[in-house]
Amino acid sequence: MKNSEAARIFSELAGLLELDEKQNPFRVRAYRRAAMVIEGFPRDIAGMTKEELKKIPGIGEDLALKLMEIAETGTCRAYEAAKRKSPAGLSLLLGIPGLGPKTARAIYEKFPVKSLDELERLAGGHRLKASVPKIKEKTELNILRGIELIKRGTGRRPLGRVLPIAREILARLREKAPVKRISICGSLRRWKETIGDIDILATSGNPGAVMDVFVHLPQVGQVLARGETKSTVILAEGVQSDLRVVEESSFGAALCYFTGSKEHNIRLREMGVKKGLKINEYGIFDKKGKKIGGENEEDVYRILGLPFIAPELREDSGEIAAALEGKLPELIEMNDIKGDLHTHTKLSDGHNTALELANAAIARGWAYIAVTDHSKGLGIARGLSAERIVKQMDEIDRLNETLDGFRILKGVEVDIRSDNTLDLPDDVLSRLDIVNASVHSGFRQPSAKITGRIVAAMKNPFVTTISHPTGRLLGERDAYQVDMDEVLRVAAITATAIEINAFPGRLDLNDIMARRAKDLGIPIVINTDAHITDHFDYMSYGVAIARRAWLEPRNVINTYEVDKLLEVLHKKRLILK
Repeated sequence: MKNSEAARIFSELAGLLELDEKQNPFRVRAYRRAAMVIEGFPRDIAGMTKEELKKIPGIGEDLALKLMEIAETGTCRAYEAAKRKSPAGLSLLLGIPGLGPKTARAIYEKFPVKSLDELERLAGGHRLKASVPKIKEKTELNILRGIELIKRGTGRRPLGRVLPIAREILARLREKAPVKRISICGSLRRWKETIGDIDILATSGNPGAVMDVFVHLPQVGQVLARGETKSTVILAEGVQSDLRVVEESSFGAALCYFTGSKEHNIRLREMGVKKGLKINEYGIFDKKGKKIGGENEEDVYRILGLPFIAPELREDSGEIAAALEGKLPELIEMNDIKGDLHTHTKLSDGHNTALELANAAIARGWAYIAVTDHSKGLGIARGLSAERIVKQMDEIDRLNETLDGFRILKGVEVDIRSDNTLDLPDDVLSRLDIVNASVHSGFRQPSAKITGRIVAAMKNPFVTTISHPTGRLLGERDAYQVDMDEVLRVAAITATAIEINAFPGRLDLNDIMARRAKDLGIPIVINTDAHITDHFDYMSYGVAIARRAWLEPRNVINTYEVDKLLEVLHKKRLILK
């Protein structure tokens, strides 16, 4: 897909233009907003017409033409011209997460760096602090963290960037190659939050023809190996992809083997050995070497006397023991979700009206959404004042009178300030159905400080939910130093819901902490943080994280009917009264 590349180009272009004080700040902002929308747009911009692109929120004639140019050539003239005006080292500095244009320019004017290693030595040796005005040791530490993030990202990439690429490859192979059965494998099939490479498994009566199609896909940048049953390529995005074609009778065993995890497979093989069986990617074999199964993945588990174990659970985290005891969870499914409790309209930084969001939710079969625009403190998102919130509440009441069998809940995403207070008064918060409290500033505060802010918010009787509780952005920003054990402890006491933010760049809570929340009896909510209607598609990412956390529908409150949902959310008003 070209979306991530286009978003990167627009984001970098905004940074380059911001260095020029003569540039119109609205132009810079337009590129930044376009980058955000395109990064999260679920349809591939490649192949879209200009008129189709212009229908994307925030994309006008000029940006649509640039997107078409990027889809066709991999870049655009405006971006290349901006890079020519700016030294390569300055562009490198702008790519450091959290490093703003003014600071980047100040560093470059003193140290015209040419590589990350050079910048790392300067920051690590405190030379930036000693030589560049306004650079402090904290800035150097942030630069080192940013460099670490970049280097770490060269090995594994966020799930949300890799999965769309893999799905596109599968779609093209199904269309162009003579495959019978085909599936994604590896950590991608297990929905891990970061992915090393793309593993694909297929069956075919003509493996050579399948390989010919695979190595000539438009996504392929380099062919590392081309065989009759296995080929390895590097995609244009830099991700490695392996395709294996196996016999039909081995597909199930191979699917299990190549899905992993390695530790899960070891457990299965150990169980097989105790039963006198051999289990590998070719099938299941008895003591005499006779093949007794392997065409279907269920064969592996059935022959071992186990119920089928969902791929998301295969991490050797107790799933085998639970299966043996008949205690595997009845995992949540997408069709269990009845609504989304974290959405933004065009009144703040969203791109649709409340009615447009509602109609999109109705089309998905949902029963409700909550409109939760930002509060006033988040100026960059055009946050709403108390007066605007009240006005929006009245509008939602009017809309609900026109909706049959669907309800828009009144809410807000309220900012948790650095002084532990909330961005709106209690007399406004008390009138809302949903109050999502979030940290949007002071990410680098000490653990005690940032944890204290979240704990203080949870002790407010009107805060229903803590949203994206660790603040991480996969591949861009580490989680802040929050003590999640303390957050979960207080959430359990105060009956505050904790969000799994399904936006692919967040996936926050992660599966480990979400499972711990389940064990503590904390209500969990899966939200998309939608800024356009298409973001509702991201609910599948949140459900996958919930499944990896062993969550069942009863653990996730937006599987409830609306009356029960509100009863659970407002329970804390009685507890903290």
